[in-house]
Amino acid sequence: MPVPAPLPTGIPVLPHGPAWLRSPVGLGRATAALLGLVVATDLFAIWADRTMYGVASALVDGRTGEGIRRKADHADSLYSAAGYAQTGALLATIVVFLVWFHRARVNAEVFDPFGHSQGRGWAVGGWFVPVLNLWRPRRIMLDIWDASIPQGSRTTHGLVNVWWALWLTALVADRASTAEHRDARTALEIRPAAGQATFADAADIAAALLAILVVLRLTRMQHEKALRGPAGMAL
Repeated sequence: MPVPAPLPTGIPVLPHGPAWLRSPVGLGRATAALLGLVVATDLFAIWADRTMYGVASALVDGRTGEGIRRKADHADSLYSAAGYAQTGALLATIVVFLVWFHRARVNAEVFDPFGHSQGRGWAVGGWFVPVLNLWRPRRIMLDIWDASIPQGSRTTHGLVNVWWALWLTALVADRASTAEHRDARTALEIRPAAGQATFADAADIAAALLAILVVLRLTRMQHEKALRGPAGMAL
């Protein structure tokens, strides 16, 4: 007669190592505030884009003189200032967002240790690997989202999916705008480049606003789930 296998005992092995719960509230608010700063710098950039477009249009129409030269110098100064402002805001936001995202991922492992298809290191590294960064961060975000929703609630990914689609749109538009502006030499070439830059900055504003909603909602879900204690966790 075969001997039955012994029942499993002890603590199950966690697939991603030990996880610890820490409040995401402070980091979530800081990330949302910095995303708001990104929106502000993009609005400034749109003003600079439209100023550049107006000057280029005047030059294409054949307008010359000291007044146009002054406007052209002013447009160049605005464009450069907007670029520096956007870069500074973006770099600060990237750092804080990645810290928040990693913390949210570790918290999600506390809520559900077995619901993650990628290692936690990809929560940071996945954003920097070419090609993979077009889909892997979204997959990680969805895993975090599913682990963080209230127990018994229906899983919906609409907000995350719209945010990701806008982020990809902004990414492509920004690269196209950078290439077009780099190659522009004449007013006839600068005018469409300024129009493309306006579209890219507008797309970035839309993506940043959706990112704020994603960050605040996920932060709230994790905070509320932690307050409910073990009863609200799939351990």
